[in-house]
Amino acid sequence: MIAKILSTEKSFTAHSNILKYRSPYFRKELENVQPNENNIKTINKSNISAQIFHVILKYIYGGIVNLENVETRFIFDLMLAANEFELKELTNKLETLLIDTKASWLKTYFSLIYRTIFRENTFKKLDNYCNNITAKHPSLIFDSSDFASLPVSALVSLLKLDELQMEEVKIWDYVIKWGISQNPTLPTNLEEWSKESFLILKTTLQQCLPYIRYFHLSSIEIFDKIRPYKKILDKQLWKDIHQKLAAPGRSVKSIILPVRSTLVTELHPLIEEPKEPFSTIISEEHAAEISSWIDRKTTTYSATNIPYKFELILSGTRDGFAPQTFWNICHGHANTVVVAKVKFTDEILGGYNPLAWDNSNLKTDQWMETKDSFIFSLKNGDIQNSILSRAENDRLAFLNISKNSQHEFGPYFDDFFLCSEESDFTLDNMNYCNIDRSYFGRLALKISSSYRYRFSIINYEVFKIVRKS
Repeated sequence: MIAKILSTEKSFTAHSNILKYRSPYFRKELENVQPNENNIKTINKSNISAQIFHVILKYIYGGIVNLENVETRFIFDLMLAANEFELKELTNKLETLLIDTKASWLKTYFSLIYRTIFRENTFKKLDNYCNNITAKHPSLIFDSSDFASLPVSALVSLLKLDELQMEEVKIWDYVIKWGISQNPTLPTNLEEWSKESFLILKTTLQQCLPYIRYFHLSSIEIFDKIRPYKKILDKQLWKDIHQKLAAPGRSVKSIILPVRSTLVTELHPLIEEPKEPFSTIISEEHAAEISSWIDRKTTTYSATNIPYKFELILSGTRDGFAPQTFWNICHGHANTVVVAKVKFTDEILGGYNPLAWDNSNLKTDQWMETKDSFIFSLKNGDIQNSILSRAENDRLAFLNISKNSQHEFGPYFDDFFLCSEESDFTLDNMNYCNIDRSYFGRLALKISSSYRYRFSIINYEVFKIVRKS
């Protein structure tokens, strides 16, 4: 019998017996799927990219995986897919490969790795690897911008660590911060909290509270930090905390966890290892040039003196090329740069938006006004010179697309936008740019004679531009 598997971009056919023999996941799934009139069983795996599933299928049939010339993120995503399909041998090999050879990447994307492995709860090697690092350098997680999205299982795993190098009172502060962030409807002023408010927080933190080392806090820390939230603690625990302060020698009913150990040797920063490029499309020199345009400099910044950090918030190869994905991820982000690599050529096109993208327009597209937005083409390969083009009409700098059209249109500047009727910017020639006719005319004729300035792309990225302190 033939099985048909639907991935994000295409469908694959395989022999049911081979899939069931090699993968416990497919064994269970195929047993529960009824064949159609052509005796074909279909499984929808729209969360798996076609590239990933192609590699998985080759492994199922031949037991071989070729990882030459692939990005580390691809290896990580492949490991997640292998785990989902219960291919334990492949999962273990990829997990070991990441730890042994991709330590720099793991540290660069540490927060993402940490959240993911604890959400899956099956990657014990990476679990131990991350906890060993986090114990010595807790700020990697606690001070990360996405700390609030940390799974509770990951937070509990941290709280259990006796070697966690952080003051207990600060750990308490972060736990409270995390719990409140899970319940945005709680009043911002603690004096306005009701009995129900404290109950909500207590329920949210019920797995975390047992691992706070209350009996190793000072009386001032208890008074200033714990007392305001005493209603989320069990009555016996709060009674024992009071008793321990007044009569340290007396026994209590609550469990007293050991004080967290402090490393004797001085903690050094994580060893700086060569980092992977911050972008697969643009270079440091490109970033310097874009930064100069943002600041309206007549001379270009040097690559070693860029005043901005280019923080990657969206990558087509990582997050997908659906227009809706752009609006989901970039909503609310201001000071962003969009760059796209054109298929079949060396062109790198892009735009800068100093204002925030907004995906909340229900029915009507909304043009936004700014004097600081611009679009560009970057010097690259056969392209000898970069081109900068600022908006001729400040009131038509960029467009916030309505919800009705976000399935088709992505980032939209006056003379540059990404668009796809196939819901994938790489599948059709609907993307558009018009900076310099003599320049882009050559490009357009190469791509499609019917769309003079339209083209397809192989990748695009969006960066949040943050001024360095």
